[in-house]
Amino acid sequence: MKISDNTKKNAIWLVSSLIFINITVWVIAVIAFHQHPEMLGMSLLAWSLGLRHAVDADHIAAIDTTTRKMMQQGKKPITIGTFFSLGHSTIVMLAAAAIALTVGTFKSKIPFISDIGGIIGTSVSILFLLIMAYINLRIFLSVYKKFNAYKQGIRPSDADLNIQLTGPLNKLFHFSFKFINKSWHMYFIGFLFGLGFDTASEITLLALSATNASQGMNIWLIMIFPILFTVGMSLIDTLDNLVMVGAYGWAFSKPSRKLYYNMTITGISVIVAVIIGGLEALSALASSLKLTGSFWDAINLMTDHFGMVGIAVIAIFIGCWVLSILNYKLRSYDKLDQLTS
Repeated sequence: MKISDNTKKNAIWLVSSLIFINITVWVIAVIAFHQHPEMLGMSLLAWSLGLRHAVDADHIAAIDTTTRKMMQQGKKPITIGTFFSLGHSTIVMLAAAAIALTVGTFKSKIPFISDIGGIIGTSVSILFLLIMAYINLRIFLSVYKKFNAYKQGIRPSDADLNIQLTGPLNKLFHFSFKFINKSWHMYFIGFLFGLGFDTASEITLLALSATNASQGMNIWLIMIFPILFTVGMSLIDTLDNLVMVGAYGWAFSKPSRKLYYNMTITGISVIVAVIIGGLEALSALASSLKLTGSFWDAINLMTDHFGMVGIAVIAIFIGCWVLSILNYKLRSYDKLDQLTS
């Protein structure tokens, strides 16, 4: 599936717009806080939290696996990351506004909000990632069979190249597979993910809002912090989405590439989704049951540094893409298209 010039132009326009929005919000922040350097420091903190939160492992896994699924359906979803981050940050902005408006009540309730929201947000994240792992596993097994047949000279049909889920569990998981078939649908997934308030980034941002509200700062000035958080996170999540679209675009341009790359990257997607979902599940279990020990300490350490895990996931996907291209060329799999034509 070749990435069209129109898609490339749209991607450039999207990134340029997000960069312009980031600059605009920063100009507003500088104008608003130019006489208060400490407020500019807080603004930088809020923006940095958004950049860092965007590479949390659950963000990367959700965006990348959904991008792969929609590319498999013949689409070019360049705004998955944007909508996911907007949905996620909607919750953060609403919470920040609520805290700013009712600081006396909400300032002391942040831990309670975090606990209740954490149960919802973490549950949605775990369920979504494990469902996506199941979907990708089924696709991996199907593609593996088709690729082996292709190497033996059996040309796949268009239906084979656009494998859909089959089998007795299809109906159980069909809803999630069918529901997310447009980029803007990821807004709702991001919204549900955002209910957690379960990361240091979000808790810090809410505490920042509460602190300034308690000191009498105008609510419109306070909202600059969550807006900076939002624009920073949206930029990074969008760039991650575009990197994945570019990778999948190369892979889907020829039948042999589509089968080979699908087999490789889908297998990695399964592993990543299971690991990230598993980490979240184990962390939630350790937290609720107060489990201790070296194993649980290691689990908590990894979830406390989810940003680093997310960066590792990006590196794994890009690394697998590069290795996949090299292996594909070394094995001359392009010749399969000529042999089966």
